[in-house]
Amino acid sequence: MADTLIGPNITIDGEISGDAPITIEGTVKGRIAVDALVTVAENGVVEADVETPQIAVSGQVTGNIVATERVEIAAVGKMVGDIKAPRILIADGAGFKGHIDMDVE
Repeated sequence: MADTLIGPNITIDGEISGDAPITIEGTVKGRIAVDALVTVAENGVVEADVETPQIAVSGQVTGNIVATERVEIAAVGKMVGDIKAPRILIADGAGFKGHIDMDVE
């Protein structure tokens, strides 16, 4: 399945859902519920709550993330919001403000 690309000059205000990987280079506001990898590119801006198995953040995310597998914030990434996921990687140099819940059962 090919990635869905939200280009750098695109702004989406609403809800994105589906089961294909998505790469965000533009701006998304609202809610993202995707059953595949979500990638926020370096110039991508997300102002939304995100539900996904995996997310990789190199851009900016403002909102809460619930991931069933993994959250990764790259050194150039910035995130403001809460994270709930079993595996979380925050690279040296990344910006993060919020709470982390690594619910261990």
